Amino acid sequence: MSNVALWSRPAWDTDRWLRDFFGPASADWAGAASRPVNSGFNPAAEIAKDGDDAVVRVELPGVDVEKDVNVELEKGRLVIHGEHRDEHSQDKDGRTLREIRYGSFRRSFQLPAHVTGEAISASYDAGILTVRVAGAYAGSTPQRIAITK
Repeated sequence: MSNVALWSRPAWDTDRWLRDFFGPASADWAGAASRPVNSGFNPAAEIAKDGDDAVVRVELPGVDVEKDVNVELEKGRLVIHGEHRDEHSQDKDGRTLREIRYGSFRRSFQLPAHVTGEAISASYDAGILTVRVAGAYAGSTPQRIAITK
């Protein structure tokens, strides 16, 4: 993957360049050493509405979900985190071609305030983790408010 950045800002604006290129936390030099390094493994996800339920599907092929994946409700967010372990770190000849990404991952999704842990269920089949949030869309129909003059 390559990144190309074109901009007309002066080259000496290092803090702004770091924020634009790496994100807002990168210019915080004091805390940089204490932050975890992003491994680059970010599984693809989709969210679909199924009646009043939200269904989150996350691609996790080759991951041992029983051992390496956690699904949690944390401060109103659905958090899916874990690790894709490299079980084949060395080839017999010492040569390896890697196109599969390994490492830790974390995906989180904001949930409505009324959702509790009992409303969340998860299953895994054919490399897809499916998390169903029952009633996530219940009562989410927009209600028109009259405007008075």
